[in-house]
Amino acid sequence: MTDAKIELPGLEERFAEVHGVRLRYLVGGAGEPLVLVHGLGGAAANWLALVPLLLPRRRLLVPELPGHGGSEPLPAAPSLNAYADRVGFLMEDTGFAPAPVVGHSLGGAISLRLAIRRPELVSALVLAGAAGISSTSRRARYGLTITGILKPGRKIAPHRARVARSELLKHAVFGRWGASDPPALPPDLVEAFLSGPSRHTDTVSAAKALVRDDPRPDLAHVRCPSLVLWGARDHQLPVEDAFDYARRLRAPLRVIADCGHLLIGERPDACADAIEAFLAGEPAVPPRLDRGAQI
Repeated sequence: MTDAKIELPGLEERFAEVHGVRLRYLVGGAGEPLVLVHGLGGAAANWLALVPLLLPRRRLLVPELPGHGGSEPLPAAPSLNAYADRVGFLMEDTGFAPAPVVGHSLGGAISLRLAIRRPELVSALVLAGAAGISSTSRRARYGLTITGILKPGRKIAPHRARVARSELLKHAVFGRWGASDPPALPPDLVEAFLSGPSRHTDTVSAAKALVRDDPRPDLAHVRCPSLVLWGARDHQLPVEDAFDYARRLRAPLRVIADCGHLLIGERPDACADAIEAFLAGEPAVPPRLDRGAQI
């Protein structure tokens, strides 16, 4: 079993039976609660760079989605609602409700569904490179289908230590879709991002549910304050999606330069600053695009 202290120092590994599904989650810290929801094919370890920046002021709950990491798969997943419901039930069971929720990629789409279905649980919402708009396109459906068949993450995971030490391999694995500057990714972060696939039991169901889920017709039902965070060089989910989310949610948008889709690892300092400023109620700065721009 993966040592939770190695994955996310300062957090404790726990398990809970949540409506018939055994979920793995990490918890720790003191202060105001905050929930972090990872993306498709990810795991709790994806938050390795961000957790130390949030932990001094926050009590963190970091679940692994059903079928991901050490969490059991769902018996059926016709939509993202089943994933959102499990996160919500876990928040209630662990005393984390209500709380702000930060969702990355798929985790953003699931967090949106949670905020719509259970508004009393989500006091604020941060969408970090959130899926849900471009991920419903034909191109996305094709890409996710091929990925589900080939399972490249599972094939790469046993070699993650070697990838972490090689600039060439980091570029091959994370280039184009993931990071703006793959060779700059620290070795421990590379291993963290690649640690989940070897333990996944069913990510295909989540991918299928994602491509069927277009949240745009329902965004008017999001009641809580929201922040949209995006990597300026995100080639997986274009920044146009960020503008669309921000417009529909009437939310501030922070576009972070020099990073791609994995912004929570590439620029954790800028992400943490944006999250803390948003939760503290600080006003957005005038529009601009720089290394931590508010737009």
